[in-house]
Amino acid sequence: MESQETSSIGAEALLHMSPGSAVSVAYHPLFGPHDDLIVLELDDKLLPDVLHERVVIRGLPDEDAVLCTQSKTFAMKFVGTSNSVLLIPPANQYVFDQNPQNGANNHKEKVVAPVIKVVPGNMELVEVAPRLDKLKLLLSQNPCRLEEFDSSEVNPETRAGLYNWKDLKNNIQASDEELRSGLQALSAVEINSYWRLVDERYMNMILEMVLRNAVLNDWSLSALNEDEVVSMLVTDGFPAELARHCLHVYGEKVIDGTDTCAWKLDKKRVCIHFAREILRGGKMKLESFMDEWRQRTPDEMQPTFDLVEGEVLTERIGVETWVRGFSVSSLPSTPAERFSILFKERPKWEWKDLQPYIRDLNVPGLTSEGLLLKYTRRTQPSPEIEPIFSAR
Repeated sequence: MESQETSSIGAEALLHMSPGSAVSVAYHPLFGPHDDLIVLELDDKLLPDVLHERVVIRGLPDEDAVLCTQSKTFAMKFVGTSNSVLLIPPANQYVFDQNPQNGANNHKEKVVAPVIKVVPGNMELVEVAPRLDKLKLLLSQNPCRLEEFDSSEVNPETRAGLYNWKDLKNNIQASDEELRSGLQALSAVEINSYWRLVDERYMNMILEMVLRNAVLNDWSLSALNEDEVVSMLVTDGFPAELARHCLHVYGEKVIDGTDTCAWKLDKKRVCIHFAREILRGGKMKLESFMDEWRQRTPDEMQPTFDLVEGEVLTERIGVETWVRGFSVSSLPSTPAERFSILFKERPKWEWKDLQPYIRDLNVPGLTSEGLLLKYTRRTQPSPEIEPIFSAR
């Protein structure tokens, strides 16, 4: 199609085309493979984030890259195309007709679309769960212990195994919001700008000291004054940062309309903590476990067995029931790996036992029923019998 003017050139020629019209194409002077140029297909909802530079691509050289917004993570997948897709740059590009054949129009310019690259395909984005399993591995390299804690600045020589926020963003394939949620789920604490896990035995010492001081000072576990608790723990030799961290891990802030910061210890969190401590030594008879569990928890927090769903497994040995620790928090977050470990632990699961170990799985676009269909085989001889799930 020849034009009488040159008012629309380059990519603009396509933007202003009317239905049924045509435009000439030509090789751009810089035409080539241009492997550094990749076409990205976007959902309309993501377009504002990309245009306003609110996205980041994360992944190490040996990992598949992901694209992260402030709150979500997307896998990036290349999808090839059998059609000829031409990439035309938006700059002011035009080519003169070098071989005129239409005598009356030899003096006129021809509007063309200069092709700089033939696109073999494009990148598609698929929302995925954040890849947070690596976060626990990194933070477990150097947990905070009683004998190691130092409130002074960390020296470069002792920085091995320590990660600040920037380090974690560079190593973990998750959005900022998902990364913060992962740190909270692991009960991590920021000390001297580095995110740390606190050794479980150290946390146990702090929690037991809080409970002991509550008894000695007649404090209510539903209204612990933060300043009083922290001051007392510091007197006992614990760092103030970890004293406050203990309240965050095992309690919730109480909003009472005053300037005083108060905390209420959460029954389930406290009971689960002591259940883990008791079973650290191995499996026990159910009766013995329950007796010791009741003795170690505060009187106003008397535990019931339903509190440890997803934390322990029971098995019958003769006429006795035994219990042992098996925490969902120790399992991988990817469904395939999670189900693999579960079926190695038990070839067959009843739903009431399986459900606590899969309800936290997060796979965008896939429900719990979909996960079961994909990774398990369900057998149910009759409607009256509970279904049994085994590996597919």
